[in-house]
Amino acid sequence: MTTVTANNSLAVSLNKPVANRRFGLLISLFISVIIVLLTLPFLNWILIGNDAKVAKSLGVSFSEVGAKTGYPAILFLDFVQKTGAGKLGFPAALLLMLCVASIVVHVLFIARLLINKPNKKGYLGLFSIGKAAYILTILSGLGGIGYCIYANVTVEALKKKTVIGNAFHPSWVVYAVLVIGIAAYVMIKIMEAEERKLYHEHGLLKEIKKNWILFIFLIPCFIYFLINNYLPMSGIYFAFTRFNFRDGLFSSPFVGLDNFEYLVKSDLWKLTRNTLLYNIAFIVLGNSFQIFFAILVSQCGVRWFKRTSQTLLLMPHFVSYVILKVLVYNILEYKMGVINSAIAAAGGERIDFYNTPAWWPFLITFFNLWKGLGYGTVVYLATIMGISDEYYEAAKIDGANIFQQIRFITLPLLKPTFIILLLYAIGGIFKGQFELFWQMVGSNGMLYNVTDILDTYVYRVTISQPLNMGWSTAAGLYQSVFGLIVVMITNAIIKHSNPDYALF
Repeated sequence: MTTVTANNSLAVSLNKPVANRRFGLLISLFISVIIVLLTLPFLNWILIGNDAKVAKSLGVSFSEVGAKTGYPAILFLDFVQKTGAGKLGFPAALLLMLCVASIVVHVLFIARLLINKPNKKGYLGLFSIGKAAYILTILSGLGGIGYCIYANVTVEALKKKTVIGNAFHPSWVVYAVLVIGIAAYVMIKIMEAEERKLYHEHGLLKEIKKNWILFIFLIPCFIYFLINNYLPMSGIYFAFTRFNFRDGLFSSPFVGLDNFEYLVKSDLWKLTRNTLLYNIAFIVLGNSFQIFFAILVSQCGVRWFKRTSQTLLLMPHFVSYVILKVLVYNILEYKMGVINSAIAAAGGERIDFYNTPAWWPFLITFFNLWKGLGYGTVVYLATIMGISDEYYEAAKIDGANIFQQIRFITLPLLKPTFIILLLYAIGGIFKGQFELFWQMVGSNGMLYNVTDILDTYVYRVTISQPLNMGWSTAAGLYQSVFGLIVVMITNAIIKHSNPDYALF
């Protein structure tokens, strides 16, 4: 009874209005700022008794390690990189990701606290962000302690006639972050409980208890994505190692951003430029022509011609890229190609397509449009067929001609489909059509300046230097990260203008 009374009193105190804000939210703002400052590279998280001896025990050179006795969580990978300690690298990278994620979510939480605008369900959304931030803080604190335990065990196992003892120690900052995170999480939960009562909302546990059968059905889906989508993400660590089969993925020397440095030196600007420009052309021209042909087919009144048109448009989609390569070669070949044979027959001068880079941006764009036109047209045509005839009948009664019907009825109702397809396409804007480029261009170095994209570069590196998987993984990670950023920005813009059309 005393505990319940104390909790109620605490809840009342935390929800007390202070300067147009709740007292608990002001405390949360203060705590989040402190946690961000403690996580940034100002204070040491991990203390090392003697890092030179630790490096010697790891069997690596320690001439560049220096004489530091402590490292912030965000900078501890500097020690791992200088020692090349692969066994310490992966856990250190996980700790870094936890800390960075904690900082990002706390910054978002602070921004929402400063805005202080409740939505239709009060502060429940804000409390969810706060809980996520403090959970990440708690995991970061536990990760710091767990990492030191792991590092001591690893170094002890690798020790080479060097007495070290427990060289790695979590500093007071780790324990402070852990305690503050737990206390702040409890405080958020108390405030959230009061808010849930106010808006008659229940939490996750009650939701699971209420719909437990539905959650059981989700388990196979969860397992599938865990095995096929999330566990393989650990391969990202290749990008930060100098991989060798003897040590394996999690013990190969940690090299930090060296693989990315190699990628930058390999004319990253050219690869990014080509990938982006081609994809922008594919997206803009592709969707434009698909919408145009979908409208043309939908307006066709002759039934047999309409079906024949759909079939002919869709057929190139089923042509493999290997067959496409044969077709393109026989069309463009210098001596016996269709185009050059026609030019020679007309008395003109043959065109050496395979040694003239200026032609290829147009050729690749054309054949991409030719191959993908039919499939996209079918998607838009299905949307057009779903538009109610009542709209067009009402427009005809009002005197609208066919072009006005397309402008004011068809195109606006195609907008949701276009936006969804646009978002999906933008998600892969940093990933090129590898099969298209490789089959059409192959290893023709004369055309690399205008046709080389990130995917073909990664493939060539992987084939020519199969042991340097770090380079290709670094390029893939670069594509994925910036692709995610582009999707987030695009979705935010769409959500701001048309919230109903956004993906999330």
